[in-house]
Amino acid sequence: MGKGRGLARISTAFLKVAPAKDALSRRISPMVPTHAATQGVAIAQVTISGETGSVRSKEREGAMQIGIHLPHVGYKAGPDSIRRAAEQAEQLGFEDVWVSEHIIVPKDAPYPPSAVFYDPVLTLTWAAAVTKRVRLGTSVLVLPMRHPVPLAKELATLQNLSGGRLILGAGTGWMEAEFDALGAPFRERGKRMDEGIALMKAVWHDDPVSFQGRSIPTKIDTMRMLPPPSPPIPIWIGGVSEAALARSARLDGWHGSSRSTPAEVAAIVARLRRDRPEPSFTISMRVPLDTDQAAMRDTLAAYEVAGVQHMVVEPKERGLDNWLSAVEAFGQAQLRAA
Repeated sequence: MGKGRGLARISTAFLKVAPAKDALSRRISPMVPTHAATQGVAIAQVTISGETGSVRSKEREGAMQIGIHLPHVGYKAGPDSIRRAAEQAEQLGFEDVWVSEHIIVPKDAPYPPSAVFYDPVLTLTWAAAVTKRVRLGTSVLVLPMRHPVPLAKELATLQNLSGGRLILGAGTGWMEAEFDALGAPFRERGKRMDEGIALMKAVWHDDPVSFQGRSIPTKIDTMRMLPPPSPPIPIWIGGVSEAALARSARLDGWHGSSRSTPAEVAAIVARLRRDRPEPSFTISMRVPLDTDQAAMRDTLAAYEVAGVQHMVVEPKERGLDNWLSAVEAFGQAQLRAA
């Protein structure tokens, strides 16, 4: 078998050990806990035409990792669509698969484009059941809309059932009507966000746990919630306000969106790196997939220069076949560029 190497300046997850046209025929399975990839090391067992070997890419500080947003929104969404997309992402060597959240939306809202929106935690549980290697991320969960205790139980369960692959991307949300429908106070979402994270961390870490809520109606007095998530769930915070950036710097990473240009992101990165210079603090972005591969490469390169370490790419195709074809073409283009 030829010598393998990671995708140059894009992702250690793409292992070029065969011609690009054979990428979908490969089976990639973990040899180490998947959270090791967050430290910049990708180790995989690769089986091609009956041959098995180990490939370890060089640890490359700053190499961008790439994930794919799953088709769990719109009329293409469904159990088979999610399964096929998750399996494809793993076969192509993407680092992780991602979901978003809306629970209930106004009938004529311009966004999201569809009210068909599968639950993010259950969608990732379904994806975890049909994959072995890819990490599982939320982009993002709107924490202030939810009560943290049942959510903490769900996330800990998913973390343990998946073998420690979960990344919790979290944000404060923006749709006031959705908060109203759920009985959550929209104007208090910042305080509820901070208290909710503190509460989830407490029930994940302390045994027994006690917690007195202020913004969140809860009173926990010497109680137990087991099992804890293992390993601990990394939390990446979305948002560009100073409150969001400060919150992010206290946790494990920042997760932005394409509404921020590379120049704007460079300024955000500089602000975050003043407090969190260590590479394990992740700078992540989510951008739409451009089917013009040259333009897509330019987009990735521009954000990488700005300091982005991880990118979630979101296909926009409405039909599943077109969606899968776009992702495959993107993956193959990255392999050819290696």
